[in-house]
Amino acid sequence: MRKRRLMCLLAAAAWAASTYGAEPLPSWNDGAAKESILRFVSEATQEASPGYVPPADRIAVFDNDGTLWAEQPIYFQLRFALDQVHLLAPGHPEWKDKEPFASLLKGDLKGALAGGERGLMEIMMATHAGTTTEEFETRVKEWLATAKHPETGLPYTQMVYQPMLELLDYLRANGFKTFIVSGGGIEFMRPWTEAVYGIPPEQVIGSSIKTRFEMRDGNPVLLRLPEIDFIDDKEGKPVGIHQYIGRRPIAAFGNSDGDLQMLQWTAARNAPSFCLYVRHTDAEREWAYDRESSIGRLDKGLDEALARGWTIVSMKDDWKVIYPPKKN
Repeated sequence: MRKRRLMCLLAAAAWAASTYGAEPLPSWNDGAAKESILRFVSEATQEASPGYVPPADRIAVFDNDGTLWAEQPIYFQLRFALDQVHLLAPGHPEWKDKEPFASLLKGDLKGALAGGERGLMEIMMATHAGTTTEEFETRVKEWLATAKHPETGLPYTQMVYQPMLELLDYLRANGFKTFIVSGGGIEFMRPWTEAVYGIPPEQVIGSSIKTRFEMRDGNPVLLRLPEIDFIDDKEGKPVGIHQYIGRRPIAAFGNSDGDLQMLQWTAARNAPSFCLYVRHTDAEREWAYDRESSIGRLDKGLDEALARGWTIVSMKDDWKVIYPPKKN
C-alpha cells in the first residue's frame, strides 16, 4: 500500500510538472500539504481519473484576510477606515467630542474600539458610506498607494503570501476558476485584487453595504448608503457562493473559523473535494496564532480539519518564504 501511494504521488508530481512547466509551487516545501494539492489537481484534471472534474465545475474559493494576505495586528480594511477618520476629520468638527472618533483622533485605538461592534460599525459607516462607488474606489487606491504596515513597513499589497500566489496561478493553469469569498468589503477588495492576485472584480464576493442609483447633474451614479446589505462571513459564505457563483466549489481555502461553513459546504458535494486551512505558526516571519486569537481565530475549524482529514498548512514548516520579494 505504501509503495502504491508513493508511486501515485510521484506520478502526480511528474504530471503536474509537465503540465505546469517549471516545478509547481516552488515556494512550498516538499511534504504532505504540497503533495495533497498536487494529487488533488492531478486527479481532478485527468480524464481517466475517477476524480476527474470537467473544467466548468473547477471552482476554487479563497478567503482573503489571513489566507491570501496578512491580517495582524488588525484587519487591513479596519486600518484603512482608521486612516480615513483622520483624513475626513477636518470636515467633521463634531468628531472631536464624539466617540469613537474622539479617541481615534487622539491616537487611542484601544479606547476607540472599547465600544465593541457598535463603535466599530460607526467607524465603518462614517468612512465607507456617503460616497459614490467611483469615489470610494479612488480612496481605496490612493490609500494602498501610500499606506505602510506599522510593523513591517511594507505596503499592504506586498504583504500577500507568495506560496498562495503560486497556488492561485497553479490552479488557473490547470483550468480552475478562482474566486475570493471574504468577510471583507467587496468594494474595498475589487479595486486591487486583479493586479495583485489575478482575480478580476467579478470573481470577488464580500460583505457589502446598500447602494442606490441617483442622477447627479445629469450623470448616473451609484451612492453607497450607511446600511448593511450582506455579511459574507461564517454562514454567509455558502450563501454568497450560491448567489454569486451558482456552482458548489470543488476546492476551498481558509484560515479561520469564519471560513468553516465555506469548507463544510465544499466538502459536502457528492464528488471529490479539497479543503485546506492555512495555519499561522511562524512567529518569526509572520505571526503565530490560532485558537485564542481575537483576529483570525482557528479553533472549531482546526478540530474539524483534523477530524475530517482536510489539509492543514503550517506556515512555518510548509512555506519556504512568506511574502514576495520586495519591490523597489
